[in-house]
Amino acid sequence: MNAASLNPMILTLVTFLPALGAVLLMLFPRRARDIRWFALGISIATFVLSLHLPWHFVNGHPGFQFQVDRQWITTPNIHYHIGVDGISLWLVVLTTFLTPFCVLISWKSVNDRVKEFFILLLLLETAMIGVFIALDLFLFYFFWEATLIPMALIIGMFGHERRIYAAVKFFLYTMVASVFMLIAIIWLYAHTGSFDFVVIQGMLASGQLVIPAHIAQWLFLGFFIAFAVKVPLFPLHTWLPDAHVEAPAAGSVLLAGVLLKMGTYGLLRFNLGLFPELARRNAPWIIVLAIIGIIYGALVAMVQPNLKKLIAYSSVSHLGFVVLGIFSFTQAGLNGAMFIMLSHGVTTGALFLLAGMLYERRHTYDITEYGGLATPMPIYASFFLIITLASIGLPLLNGFIGEYLVLTGSFQARARWGILAASGVIWSACYMLWLYQRVFYGEVKREVNNTLADVNARERTCLWPLAAAALIMGVLPMVWLRPVEPAVSRVLAFSTAQVQSAAPSTMSNVNAAAPVAAPVAAAVPTHTEQENGR
Repeated sequence: MNAASLNPMILTLVTFLPALGAVLLMLFPRRARDIRWFALGISIATFVLSLHLPWHFVNGHPGFQFQVDRQWITTPNIHYHIGVDGISLWLVVLTTFLTPFCVLISWKSVNDRVKEFFILLLLLETAMIGVFIALDLFLFYFFWEATLIPMALIIGMFGHERRIYAAVKFFLYTMVASVFMLIAIIWLYAHTGSFDFVVIQGMLASGQLVIPAHIAQWLFLGFFIAFAVKVPLFPLHTWLPDAHVEAPAAGSVLLAGVLLKMGTYGLLRFNLGLFPELARRNAPWIIVLAIIGIIYGALVAMVQPNLKKLIAYSSVSHLGFVVLGIFSFTQAGLNGAMFIMLSHGVTTGALFLLAGMLYERRHTYDITEYGGLATPMPIYASFFLIITLASIGLPLLNGFIGEYLVLTGSFQARARWGILAASGVIWSACYMLWLYQRVFYGEVKREVNNTLADVNARERTCLWPLAAAALIMGVLPMVWLRPVEPAVSRVLAFSTAQVQSAAPSTMSNVNAAAPVAAPVAAAVPTHTEQENGR
């Protein structure tokens, strides 16, 4: 089968191959070794298939590519409409990239109910990919909610001492917040007769759908609350540390690496894509929350005695940068937000993998229990240092590019935002380097630390690709940014066009966008672009 003939079905294959693997696992006998190898094979095959997307992606095309649009349910009018653009492309690849490492890190740590664990892991992968490719709002909501059950069960069944509490808290926070989004989706369907994101966006652009200002604000908040809880944006973040601390290593990797990006992706795709005028009007207070999250997350991380809780609060800080970049309404800020999503997925996923490896040896995340690990575990210490430096934004590593672009965009929008956010970079260096010093060069607190085994071949297989990705992304950022820029420019162009048509006389009171690369006419793709978007 050649590439051209594979294009129409590649997204479906990438999305549902893990689910097919999960179904086949149900038929497997309970032989743990065979189950692990099969799950690893399925996850690697999914990753290899997903590489078809960036390989055949047409750079410079602002619309959706690899689209499939089929009638799913007649009444109500629900379509199986999927596709990717520069915003969702790399998030799909990030999901498939991290999943094999989650299988490997669980190779020895999950010994009870092995079949159930890998079935849940593969189902979770399908649901996460589905969130990023769904272009029908009902389909999007279906996948969004489908991520809840496997992740909650992974935490509740395979987590640590307070796993039930953490799983229930995670489930309730996300499910209750999602109800607001569901109400907004139903309202849009009732007034358009369609769940299709592209159709609804086109109706807004053409003036066929005019939403009264007071209703639009409530619709904006309906989507925003669901996404803000998932990010999580301060002060809706309290479920995250508990979920991370109690989750198994694989759960933490996917939670930090992918699930949190569902929230920022939703803000960019739907809040900016459907309500650009409201997004600009609400941007000041959202940015205040983002900056509070950046500084608060860093300061709280600094005083954490628990290794995983420290990394969890660092995610609150880093995702604050993403929200700041999105609502700066500048090309640099949005490019940086997208890049931080990817780099955070790599570096924080690697940090949770490293934490899981340490837990397998000592069965504690208490930082005070460690010290002097650089002597018995020099290779582990080297990998941890590389990922630490990437996380704090050292130039030539992936953390630097995104933060630089976001700060550039925030300075363009309003200088004081950039100044306040830049302090988060300093705090990040403080808590991560202090963590490294205490764990690897501090006083040896327990004699058993001197006898810990260094990383084995399986663990190196996890760490080498992540360390390499951190370096390559830092040295060659345009490989990732080139597909992103047209899609981001399209969002900015659509936003500018909507604001100008809605209130041309009040533009001086709205955060001015930076010059955009795409013309306003390209903000909403034509019918031909939707059908032939490759």
